[in-house]
Amino acid sequence: MENEAEDAAEDKSDAKAELEADSAPEPTLRLVKAVRPEPEPEPEPEAAAKPEPVESGSGTGPVPEPEPEPVAAEAVEQAPAVDRNAGRRRLQAALWPPRLSRGQLVVALLLFSLGLGLAIQVRSTNDHHSQLRGARQEDLVRILDELDSRQQRLQQEKAELEQSLAKLENSSNQAKEAQEQTRKKVTELGVLAGTVKATGPGIVLTVDDPQGQVKADMLLDTLQELRAAGAEAIQINDVRVVVNTYFTDLSGGGVQIDGKKVSQPYRFTVVGNPQDLTPALNIPGGVVRTLESHQARATITQQQKVVVDALVDLKTPQYAKPASK
Repeated sequence: MENEAEDAAEDKSDAKAELEADSAPEPTLRLVKAVRPEPEPEPEPEAAAKPEPVESGSGTGPVPEPEPEPVAAEAVEQAPAVDRNAGRRRLQAALWPPRLSRGQLVVALLLFSLGLGLAIQVRSTNDHHSQLRGARQEDLVRILDELDSRQQRLQQEKAELEQSLAKLENSSNQAKEAQEQTRKKVTELGVLAGTVKATGPGIVLTVDDPQGQVKADMLLDTLQELRAAGAEAIQINDVRVVVNTYFTDLSGGGVQIDGKKVSQPYRFTVVGNPQDLTPALNIPGGVVRTLESHQARATITQQQKVVVDALVDLKTPQYAKPASK
């Protein structure tokens, strides 16, 4: 009985299922186009909240701004370190060691020599101008007189040489004239060399030194001043002054000239123009003033004719020889 009831129930459910299947609509097919989804717009950042204005008269102060949030140390990118000495090292490497060619080195040496010469010339010119600028009126007058006298002597010497040349060119017997000119020249050179006596106008300078304060350098300064003033022949006591004359001080007092002891008073016999020699010795701060400051007395006597008769023995040079042209 129970089996029959279960069979009947199954048949009933099968029949109900077939009935629902018959009544269901048939499925239809449709072509659907795929649509690409549009990107969603990014949300706009919210505007920063503006601080609300504080009403006047209210007791509250301004709203403090919010402090920035600390940034994590890992998020901060470190900037690369800048080598400040890189440019200096590159410049040093380019300049040293110097890479100079032979031509550049020669040009550099020439420019250095030219600059050095100009600097020395400018310095000497400035020193000369500064000395003249600080000189007294008497010193300037003396310097001008010495320059005029020197110019006159050079002009006279030039005229004599031109006259001698004209005589040699116009003489019918040129050999005889040449011999005469040679003898005259030998005599003039003998006066300068101290092998021939000299005479002419000049002065006699006498230096009395009772205290023994006059030294060799003072006599040398006197000699140089006389030469600068145009002295042509000089004799000190019995010693002829030539180009190689020297002065030395003795240990026991006194002075030696060319190895000969000379005692005071020292007597300078000078051939030259008295009008040039006397002012040169009497200038302020000159020879006479220097001697007087050392308790010595200098006396100058102008004469129309003085004689320089001391002679020197002419020595043959040991090393110097005439140079061929």
